[in-house]
Amino acid sequence: MANARVLVVDDEPDIRQTVRDILEDEGYVVDLAESADAAREARRQQRPDLVLLDIWMPDLDGISLLREWNERGGLPCPVIMISGHGTVETAVEATRLGAWDFIEKPISLAKLLLVISRALEASRLKRENEGLRRQLPAPIEVVGSGKGMQALREQVERIAAHDTWVLIQGEPGTGKETLARALHERSARRSGPFVTVAAGAIARDHAAQALFGSEDASGVQLGLIEQANGGTLFLDELADLDPELQLRLSSVLERRSMMRCGGHESVAIDARVIAATAQDLEALVAAGRFREELYYQLKVVPLTVPPLRDRIDDIPELLRYHADYFANRDKLPYRNFPVAVQNRLRNYPWPGNLRELRNLVQRLLILGNAPDVALEEVEQALGASMPIAPPAPSAVHDGIDFALPLREAREQFERAYLLHQLGVAGGSVGKLAKAVGMERTHLYRKLKDLGVDPRTGAREG
Repeated sequence: MANARVLVVDDEPDIRQTVRDILEDEGYVVDLAESADAAREARRQQRPDLVLLDIWMPDLDGISLLREWNERGGLPCPVIMISGHGTVETAVEATRLGAWDFIEKPISLAKLLLVISRALEASRLKRENEGLRRQLPAPIEVVGSGKGMQALREQVERIAAHDTWVLIQGEPGTGKETLARALHERSARRSGPFVTVAAGAIARDHAAQALFGSEDASGVQLGLIEQANGGTLFLDELADLDPELQLRLSSVLERRSMMRCGGHESVAIDARVIAATAQDLEALVAAGRFREELYYQLKVVPLTVPPLRDRIDDIPELLRYHADYFANRDKLPYRNFPVAVQNRLRNYPWPGNLRELRNLVQRLLILGNAPDVALEEVEQALGASMPIAPPAPSAVHDGIDFALPLREAREQFERAYLLHQLGVAGGSVGKLAKAVGMERTHLYRKLKDLGVDPRTGAREG
């Protein structure tokens, strides 16, 4: 992974310098630490992509430091243990605590470079998989042969070659995140992370920690912005952020550095920023509901995604594309969309845009058996997707107050759901993570955002 940052922790100066020289010749950025305290500080200042950790050090041995990192929210990245006096028991313990590999001194430089390369590649794939698990995987192709989509694809190809910031505008469901991922995949940052900041999904009381991270005597928690270093930061609907957070974010983007919550020193930020909105930010700026400086920071290159009703000539191609996509991904039987069905869908207004079309195709593939989709099936599916009358504003159902704004109602449900599942899991966060399908580090962060103490299963006051 080009320009990956490697932290070398070893109390022997000659080994530190030798490893540094070799890794820098290979294109890595290298930080050095001679002790556990220095390693903690180096990790606090700049997140490493990989750590080479010596076992025997004067202040605290490497196994103890590895255990400390593992118990405080998981390892920051792949950790490769190094020792001149290793035993089988030590290697087993290091592996149990999450170490990627174990290398003995004297170090074989060929083996070291091979292990580092494999560890970084595995870490990259893990980050990608974690990102995909957070939402329904969606295709990243910009599909459509109409003039509007052809022009949009040409813009994407041109913009992707530059590291400029982009503001994508369009109605909900038009595929703004798909466009952002397409820009990322075609850019020089494609091997880096793609991190989504969905402002409306962040618990308000913990939004600052979720965005900017935090640090205290017990360690460092990386925020979403810092996690995007080396890759792309996708900012979705930032108008949902409080004005104070908009101001702080604007300052971070201006200086390209930030301060973690509770921190005392700034941390460099190296990420391409792509923002997306379904709202009229210019009108919100005029109304004083969105910060003007943040708007112009994000609007370096504006892109507009047309609604599906304005690109009806693309409907047949979109139907075929998504039928093929779900057939391959979900192992569903492929189904054809006859001309009569295509014409019916060309005349449908698509209030949910591309998202609605994708869901419709998936539903028809799951529920139908015949090779061809029948017009009656489509009518029934479209009828089922018509909006249902909302409950009375004061209605409360299963403990959820429907009079609340969407974000607060979502937080209320998530808190109740996770507390219930935590009780079923007997208070075990590990079992809870498996039950709800979340990686443990992200689960801890979610519980913290919702104010839930996993040790007691109670809401923190």
